[in-house]
Amino acid sequence: MKWLTLISFIFLLSSARSRNLQRTARAADHKSPIAHRFNDLKEETFKAVAMITFAQYLQRCSYEGLSKLVKDVVDLAHTCVANEDAPGCSKPLPSVFLDEICQVDKLRDSYGAMADCCEKADPDRNQCFLSFKVQHPDFIAPYQRPAADVICNEYKDHRVQLLGNFVYAVARRNPFLHAPAILGLAAEYENALKSCCAESDVGACLDEKVQQLTVIKQRAKKIDMKQQHGCRILDKYGERTFQASKLIRMSQKYPKAPFAELVKMVHEVKDVYKECCDGDMVECVDDWSELVASLCSKQDVFSSKIKPCCELPAVERTKCIMEAEFDDKPDNLPSLVEKYVQDKEVCKSYEPNHDAFLSEFVYEYSRRHPELSIQLVMRITKAYETLLDKCCKTDNPPQCYGNAVEEANKHIKETEDVVKTNCELFNTHGEADFLKGILVRYTKKMPQVSTETMLEIGKKMTAVGKKCCSLPEDRRLSCSEGYLSIIIEDMCKRQESTPINEQVSQCCNELYSYRRPCFTAMGVDTKYVPPPFDPTMFNFDEKMCSAPPAEREAGQLKLLINLIKRKPQMTEEQIKTIGGSFSAMMDKCCKESDVEDCLGAE
Repeated sequence: MKWLTLISFIFLLSSARSRNLQRTARAADHKSPIAHRFNDLKEETFKAVAMITFAQYLQRCSYEGLSKLVKDVVDLAHTCVANEDAPGCSKPLPSVFLDEICQVDKLRDSYGAMADCCEKADPDRNQCFLSFKVQHPDFIAPYQRPAADVICNEYKDHRVQLLGNFVYAVARRNPFLHAPAILGLAAEYENALKSCCAESDVGACLDEKVQQLTVIKQRAKKIDMKQQHGCRILDKYGERTFQASKLIRMSQKYPKAPFAELVKMVHEVKDVYKECCDGDMVECVDDWSELVASLCSKQDVFSSKIKPCCELPAVERTKCIMEAEFDDKPDNLPSLVEKYVQDKEVCKSYEPNHDAFLSEFVYEYSRRHPELSIQLVMRITKAYETLLDKCCKTDNPPQCYGNAVEEANKHIKETEDVVKTNCELFNTHGEADFLKGILVRYTKKMPQVSTETMLEIGKKMTAVGKKCCSLPEDRRLSCSEGYLSIIIEDMCKRQESTPINEQVSQCCNELYSYRRPCFTAMGVDTKYVPPPFDPTMFNFDEKMCSAPPAEREAGQLKLLINLIKRKPQMTEEQIKTIGGSFSAMMDKCCKESDVEDCLGAE
């Protein structure tokens, strides 16, 4: 497998051809899906993506074991390229991979109940397999980097094996990360090896690159989180909500692009996303590469900001395009009030085709307001839709919908106030106090959540404050609500399997865009009855003084959460008083020779 060629094929941009990305059209054009994709990607890239696919489904299997499955699929591809009518060649690609998995010897011994998925028919079989993917596989040991001389010799003599193992290692540890991102990481990894293995001090160079790779790893986690959130929206809320979110963001980023071009791109993104979310990584890579090709072939139509990205090597384009700045708004855009509020014939435009009318409203509103979050634009649009549904049935619709601007401003003010208040808290009191405030507020809202999970949620929300409150004011709102929506969606996903309380259930049943305001407005859970007193919840021992700082801090925060769980009606003043007494106790006892006796007495 020529991995340099593989990497260069990751986002193969064949500008000479433009294909319809719809599955139906593809099926009509190609008798054999596997032959079609193999011809598109070429053998090197096809092998790599096949390895990613198998590693994400079969996370416990060895590289050698999965290599045999990859060989079987590649052999079938060769057969089908030679004769598209050969047995097995007309199968959909997901079925090819799942059939191969279901033929694995002793599958049940390694994967237990997952083997039962093989008894289901497609597409239920695939959904079953996806449900068994382990997000954080604790059965995989952390990666240990070989010694500098070893890794360079390995790269020189066994490049295929080394890079193949890297792709395998990343894929099985990140079972939902889309294949284009994994192949992009492989390219960056190889670039690090190429530059360092030519240096005199290989170890020092690799140490420096490790820092870069840590950044790459963090970025991969961020991409993974956003991709999973996109998949969740598509799966739970459907295509309409997913496409609305993409139309808003693309209209903000490419405000000069014509409406028709953006709508077409949104439909194509939805189709490719669905392939990636379903674990269909071969089609995901192939169609994503063509999507990037299409964008770059029309860069003058979309945005001047992506021009430098499209001049980069193919593997670097996607990352560059994703991170590119929003384009400047067109000059002299007319006010929307005249068309959508003052026009007395709005209902005549709205009633024949609600979705088409609202889609154009979303486009026009979003391109004028890049500072707003996707979720806020959705709320404004929903409020406008509700208003028109009501007003278009009245005797005087224009008078009825004449207050549409005031309705929009209510949503904007609520969101701006939340961001302003929280960023002032963060920037005035600092990270530690901000986290404590979050823990107090949210433990009162949902005291049933475990102490560990509440601390995890609090830290995630604090990370949002740290990231977003340092940005310029016109970028804070979009950043904050975007990341908070991901955290809340994760909470709601947990709520499905482990119900928390009625309040959380009510918020999680809201429309996607209304969940964050619902959680913000949520009060103390008045129906909560604290469990009987458990002394282990307030365990004071010598570790509270001797443990490393991070562990001590986590221990103290858990005590705070447990205190609120015991007394959720406590006031801010009472919490401060107890906090002061606790700090004084720690200051005193940590200086004593017998810490535990002192803590017990205090």
